[in-house]
Amino acid sequence: MNLEGRGPGARATRAWALAATLLCGCGPGAEDTDTGTSGDVSAGDDAGDDGNDTTTSGDAPPLPPPPVPGLDPDAPPSGNFDLSQWNISIPVDRDGDDRADTISETDLQGYEAPSFFFTADDGGMVFRCPVAGARTSKNTRFARVELRQMLRGGDTSIPTRGVTRNNWVFGTAPRAEREAAGGVDGTLTATLAVNRVTTTGDRSQVGRVIIGQVHAKEDEPARLYYRKLPQHTRGSIYVAHEPSGKDDIYVELIGSRSPSAPDPADGVALGEAFSYEIDVKGNTLRVTIRRPGRAPVSASIDMSDSGYAVAGEFMYFKAGAYNQNDSGDDDDYVQATFYALDHAHEAPSALREADAAR
Repeated sequence: MNLEGRGPGARATRAWALAATLLCGCGPGAEDTDTGTSGDVSAGDDAGDDGNDTTTSGDAPPLPPPPVPGLDPDAPPSGNFDLSQWNISIPVDRDGDDRADTISETDLQGYEAPSFFFTADDGGMVFRCPVAGARTSKNTRFARVELRQMLRGGDTSIPTRGVTRNNWVFGTAPRAEREAAGGVDGTLTATLAVNRVTTTGDRSQVGRVIIGQVHAKEDEPARLYYRKLPQHTRGSIYVAHEPSGKDDIYVELIGSRSPSAPDPADGVALGEAFSYEIDVKGNTLRVTIRRPGRAPVSASIDMSDSGYAVAGEFMYFKAGAYNQNDSGDDDDYVQATFYALDHAHEAPSALREADAAR
C-alpha cells in the first residue's frame, strides 16, 4: 500500500511499473494519454445501461497476457506480489463453521492452494473459482476466490471491521472517521487477463465474474464485472455502484451487460490482458480500463447522495475472481490471472498532521 509520503512495497511497485509499461507503452512519469470521454453519473440518476458516455479507438486483435519480467513461476503468489495487506477467501470449509475459509494476511505469505490460488507458468497470480463451493456468509449467493484488503498488515490487535486502522474512509467522511481510519480515499490498480468464465447455467448468470470491488460496511460502492457469453468471441466490462440501501446503478465501459447483446466489436477476449483502475476521491468514483493499442475508457459516478460519507461507514478493496453464477454445473468455473496489483491511499489526517508538526 502507498500512504501519502510513503512508497508501496517493492514487489508491487516493480510488477505494476513493468505491466504499465507493457500495456500502455509508457514508463513511470509519462504523460497520461487518456483520450476517452468519461461519463458523469449521479447516484440519484437511473443510469440503466446508458448512464455513461465512453469511447474507444481501433480494433486491435486480442493479445496474450504480457510476460512480466521479474515474476517467478516457481514462487508462490506472495513471492511475486506484495500481499502483506491482504487476506483471501477460498470456497472450502475445512473448519466446519459453514463459511468459506479465510487465509489471514500472515498465513497468506507463502500460501498456495492448487485448486484455487497459485502461480501460473508465466508468474501471474491465478484465482480460480468453481460454481460449487462454500460461501463467505449465509447471505452470499456466489462462491469466490478473492483477496480482501487488510491495512493492519497482520496486527490482530486492530479489529477487522469498523472505522479502524484496518480500513479506509471517503475524504468527505466526518473528521473523526478520517482520523481513526487507516487511509483516506483510495486507488486500486491491477493488470490481469480473464482466462475462463462459466458456460453453463441460467442465461442471466452465465459468463459473469467480478474482478475488483470497493466494499463498504454492508454495501458495495463499486463492483467491476467482466462478462463473456458462450456464443461471443469477446467479453464486456461494466461497473455497478450500490448506493447505501438503494438499487444498483450499472455503467457499461466496454460492450453490454445484457445476456441478449451482440458480440461486442470492441470487447475483451479471454486471455487478453488489460488494466483497471478504481479510484475514489471524496464523493467521486472513477473507473478506467486500459488496453494496448486503444484509448483508455473511463466513467465517473457522483456518490454525493450514496450515503457513504457518514459516521461508522468504512471501506476496503477486494480483487480476484468472484464467480457470479450459482446455477451452472458444479465443476464449471471462472479464472483470472493477475500480473500487477497495488493499492494506495492518502494518510489519515491525524497521521498527516503529526508528521507536519515534527
